[in-house]
Amino acid sequence: MLYTFVEMNRAAMAPMRLMAKGTKAFLDNPLNPLRDTEFGRSTLAATSVFERATRYYGKPEWQIPTTEIHGKTHNVTPIATWSSPWCKLVHFQTEGAPTGRPRMLICAPLSGHFATLLRGTVEAFLPTHEVYITDWTDAKMAPVWVGRFDLDDYVDHVRMALQHIGPDAHVLAVCQPGPPVLAAISMMAEDRDPALPATMTFMGSPIDARKSPTVPNLLAEERSFEWFKEKMIYTVPAPWPGMMRRVYPGFVQLTSFMHMNWDKHVDAQARFFDHLVEGDDDSAEKHRAFYDEYLSVLDLPEEFYLQTITRVFREHHIARGIFRYRGDRVVDPAAIESVALMTVEGEKDDISGIGQTQAAHDLCINIPESMQTDYIQPGVGHYGVFNGRRFVEEIVPRVNAFQAQVTRA
Repeated sequence: MLYTFVEMNRAAMAPMRLMAKGTKAFLDNPLNPLRDTEFGRSTLAATSVFERATRYYGKPEWQIPTTEIHGKTHNVTPIATWSSPWCKLVHFQTEGAPTGRPRMLICAPLSGHFATLLRGTVEAFLPTHEVYITDWTDAKMAPVWVGRFDLDDYVDHVRMALQHIGPDAHVLAVCQPGPPVLAAISMMAEDRDPALPATMTFMGSPIDARKSPTVPNLLAEERSFEWFKEKMIYTVPAPWPGMMRRVYPGFVQLTSFMHMNWDKHVDAQARFFDHLVEGDDDSAEKHRAFYDEYLSVLDLPEEFYLQTITRVFREHHIARGIFRYRGDRVVDPAAIESVALMTVEGEKDDISGIGQTQAAHDLCINIPESMQTDYIQPGVGHYGVFNGRRFVEEIVPRVNAFQAQVTRA
C-alpha cells in the first residue's frame, strides 16, 4: 500500500506543482516589474523549492560530452555495447583517443541510485582508460515477464561484462558490488577463464561488514529477515511497466539515507532558497546538480535486495568462506593468484566502515604481496571515496599508478 500511496500523493500534488511552475515562469519573465523586487525574488525562490521538492526525478543523462587527453579535447559518446533485460554495459567511446589505452570496467552499485551517480568516477578515468560501466535496470521498469534478478544473477552479469570487454581489463567496484565482484573473479580464476582481469580495485565495499560496523550494518543485523521482507518490500503499482513486481523501492532507500543526515539536507534547502533570493546563480546551480542526481532513485528486485541483506550484511558469506553460487558451488577467493588487488576506504565513511574493504586482502591469500595495496583517504566520507576533488587529486593517481606498476611487472 505504501508504494500506491506515494504514487497517489504524487498525482494529487500535480496541480499544485503545475501552479508553482506557472508562477515561477510568470515571475521570472524579464518584463515582469516584480521580478527584481524582494517580494518577487522570495516568491520565485519559494516556488522553485516547492516544485523541486514535489517533482519526480527520472533517470539522469550521463552529461559527459567531452574529455581532455594530453591537452586535447575529445568528444565522448556513451554507447551500450552489450545488454540484458537487467543491465546495459555502457562504453564511453572517445573520439580520436590514443589506441591501446587500458580498459576499465566500473561496477556500479545496485543499491538505490542510478549508475550516473558515478559520473564523476567515469570522468576521472576517461583521460587514461577506455571506460565501461554497468548501468542497472530500474526494477519498476522491468515487466514481470522478464523474470527474476538476484545476487547470483549480479555475479553472472559481472562475469559476462568482463568476457565482453576481454582479458587483462581493470575492474573498479564501488560500494555494494564488492562481494559479488569478488565472487565472480574468484570463479573466473578457478575456471581459468581467459577473460580474467589484470587488477581489481574495491572502493568503500562491504567485503566484511562485521568490521567497524556502521548504522546501516547494525540495522541489518538487529532486524529479522521477516522484518525486512514485511516492511521494506512493496508491489509496484500501475502505470509503471513493472507493475505487480515486488521491489525494494528507491524512495525508501533515499528516505533512510536522508534521515541519517537530516539536518544537513534541511540546511541545504534553506541555503538554496537564500541563494535564489540573493541571485547567487552559481551556488544555486551546484545545489540543483547535486540533488538532481541524489534524488533520482531506482527500485531493486525483491530477491536481489533480500539476498544481499542476508548473504552480505547478516551472515557475511564471502567473508566467512561460505558464499555459495547458485546454492552449491563454494566461492573461494584464494583461487585468485594473478589478479592484482587494491582497496580504497574513506576515513569518515559512515556506510562502509574502516576495515570492511581491507578484508579482501585477508581472503585473497594467494595474491603476492607485491600485487596488493591498500589506501585510506583522509578527510572523506563514503561519497568522497569515488567522487569529488580529493578523489580526483589523490585517489585516482594512486589507482592509475598501481595499475601501471602491476601491468609492467
